[in-house]
This record gives sequence, structure tokens and C-alpha cells, in this order.
Amino acid sequence: MIIDLIRHGSPVGGKMYRGHSIDHPLSEEGWQQMRECVGDYNLWDVIISSPLLRCSEFARELHQHHNIPLEIMDNLKEVGFGCWEGKDANDIDREEFLNFYHDPMNNRPEGSEHLEDFINRVVQSWKKILCEHHGKHILIVAHAGVIRAVIAHILYSEPVGMYKIAVENGRICRIEVTERSGPVLKILNGTL
Repeated sequence: MIIDLIRHGSPVGGKMYRGHSIDHPLSEEGWQQMRECVGDYNLWDVIISSPLLRCSEFARELHQHHNIPLEIMDNLKEVGFGCWEGKDANDIDREEFLNFYHDPMNNRPEGSEHLEDFINRVVQSWKKILCEHHGKHILIVAHAGVIRAVIAHILYSEPVGMYKIAVENGRICRIEVTERSGPVLKILNGTL
């Protein structure tokens, strides 16, 4: 079983914390990043996407162009960043910002989704995908936080280290699942 996870490309509005309450579509650059990443590759058995526009519009394009079944999963939306949503790093108090990245479990932005709740919803979706699509080649179109949560889960990493995984816009992470090894991270921030 092969699962490719692709982070959406750059959205309209530039770099900012969007979480799951700001739903900007891809920018022209974002569309280019996504299309260049996958090229003409179309060997997936199913495409599964976050419902947010920056993911779902590209997933729909692939679905229509290659006639690959598409599923939208609400629980694959990005983590909620509360009061940080709509802001970039320069708009956030420096100490608050650094505290978050040093300990994201205990230094959440005000009104944000609890990290354990976010990880639990992503891991439940991950397990559902593995069960329902056993043995298939899957593409998941999602967000940096979702991809980090999956990688941290398969590597048995503590949530506090999740934000130490760099997940680039419009790039693929590939996980291969075998009976012998279980899930193994094969590619991080690659292209097809």
C-alpha cells in the first residue's frame, strides 16, 4: 500500500496562519506548484482531500482529468489556530510565537484547537483510510499540520516535536505500508 500526501500550494493572500476558518483558494503560483509536483502522474486508485478550497479544488481537477475516485474528508482540515488565523508570524507577539514553537502542546494560541484533539481526529482519519483502502495507492491532498500529524504518528514521535517536521507547499510525502514493517516514510518534500 502506498499513500502519497501532498500539501496544498501557496494560497491567495500569501503566507499566514489560515487554520480551518480561513478558506482561501490556491494562487496562480499554488496551482503551478501542485501541477509541477505531480506532472502527468495518475496511478492513484483514490484521491482523498481536505474540504478546504486550497486542497479540494486541486483534488477535483485531478479527479476530473484522470477519472480517479475522489473522497472529501472533513477531519483532514487544518488545525485551528484561533486568534492567529489571518496573521503572519510578524503580527504575533515574538515571545508568544517562540513559546508556541518550543512547546506547542502547552502554548496554544488563544481560541485554538487543542493539539491532542487535532492529532486524534487526523489519526482516526488515517486509520479509517488504511482500513477502507487497504492495498491501494492513495493520494491525500491536505495541509502541513495534517501531514505532520500523520508522520509523527507513524514515527511514534511526541506531539511536542511535530512542528520540527518541515512540510513544503506543493510537495509530496510518500508512506509505504507493508505487512513486515508497517508504515515507512519513503519520501519527504519530493515530487513525482
